[in-house]
Amino acid sequence: MDHAPHPRSHWLHEALALEQPPDPVPLERHERADVCIVGGGYTGLWTAIELKTREPALDVVLIERDLCGSGASGRNAGYLLSWWAKFLSLRKICGEAEALRIARASDAVVDEIAGFCATEGIDADLREDGWLWAAANAAQRGAWQETVEAIGAHGLAPIVEWPAARAAGRCGAPGLAGGAFERHAARVQPALLARGLRRVALERGVRIHERTPLVEVKAGVPAIVETPRGRIRAERVILAMNAWAVRWAGIRKAVMVVSGDMIVTPPVPERLEVMGWRDALTVSDGRTLLEYYRTTRDGRVAFGKGGMSGTFTYGGKVGAEVEGRSDFAEPLLAALHRTLPALAGVPAERSWRGPVDRSKDGLPFFGTLGRSPNVFFGVGFSGNGIGPCRLAGRILGSLALETKDEWSTCPLVRAPTRDFPPEPFRLLGSRLIRRALLAKDRADDEGRRPSFVTRLAVSLAPAGLSPFDGPVAQPAATPEATTER
Repeated sequence: MDHAPHPRSHWLHEALALEQPPDPVPLERHERADVCIVGGGYTGLWTAIELKTREPALDVVLIERDLCGSGASGRNAGYLLSWWAKFLSLRKICGEAEALRIARASDAVVDEIAGFCATEGIDADLREDGWLWAAANAAQRGAWQETVEAIGAHGLAPIVEWPAARAAGRCGAPGLAGGAFERHAARVQPALLARGLRRVALERGVRIHERTPLVEVKAGVPAIVETPRGRIRAERVILAMNAWAVRWAGIRKAVMVVSGDMIVTPPVPERLEVMGWRDALTVSDGRTLLEYYRTTRDGRVAFGKGGMSGTFTYGGKVGAEVEGRSDFAEPLLAALHRTLPALAGVPAERSWRGPVDRSKDGLPFFGTLGRSPNVFFGVGFSGNGIGPCRLAGRILGSLALETKDEWSTCPLVRAPTRDFPPEPFRLLGSRLIRRALLAKDRADDEGRRPSFVTRLAVSLAPAGLSPFDGPVAQPAATPEATTER
């Protein structure tokens, strides 16, 4: 029996049904390890697999507070994307040449994960039918232009512009005003991928203790990882905790935790056929509080929105207010019907929500925790983690093994900066900015220019709650255009 601490996402509910019953092994004694990984999502599991691939004799143990894949890795929309859409942010942080290298590596990860799933027998419903960066209204049209041109200067065209008719026709969303299409992107069932990675990690010799929440990491060599019923002494510790890493002030100053909400419909394959949505295309629009939608292999539609609830964590606490069943299923369903009118009358069968770790630039950062050179972290994936977490495994693997290579020395290994104010100013500011984001989206939908105050407030939002690449772009002679994720 799955003693879940909160209602499961559709994805995890489906994945666990194939394993009935799940077999968690909590830590109930004291252990030693070369490396202890805290967190059983994509980052932790890929890092564990990476370490055992490089050094099979390495003693690696992983702890997870619930079940592997129960956090963001089992709640997300299942978009396997590159970082081409983040090229401008990469260039700002890394420089031109390194931005190209990292973007190309993120692009290659799509095929790498597909190949890994095929080799290891992971059925994650991975289908490579592309991703549409959609303009939900005229204000969003052309939001991708600067990014496309910057990449095009290198003779590359991973993202191409689509006219409104083509964008709308591919997914049955008649209100779309255009879009930009990235062919090399895929859809996955995210929890099936996470649970598959868990199986592979176990087969490689990783010891996994689920239902084992972290109590404390005590600095030292070895470091001591305290849990409710046991402890682990480890030469190196890797924190792969996603939003829960904000319990440390040094990380919290560079990350804003917001909630993301999703619903899924019952199977409606006949309606999808009428709509012309016959493949696994994934879609996200250009709202500042973006909306995103995709299909499943049994003909459902999953629909989500970032920052909808207006719930922001206070200090280092990530609690029940950003987990479990969504309180906004009805508004989400109304948004789905507005966007995909052919689904009018179709109900929501399940809803869920979860915390998202937003960095200011929308890219993750990696490093050592405070003055503990043997405690490493990776955080700030900002809603795009399925592909990038594979790269995170390489970065954290190189850091933990003290390997000097292109990953341990890449510019994403950087000290957290004070990007967000301390409490209570952070919480108050977050609520004000969210109101501005909603006001901007309403103005864009109504075809009017947002006020100066609204535009100013929106420019302060972290990437992923505003455009792909930071502050809202100011238009020349048309309404401003932004996008997300």
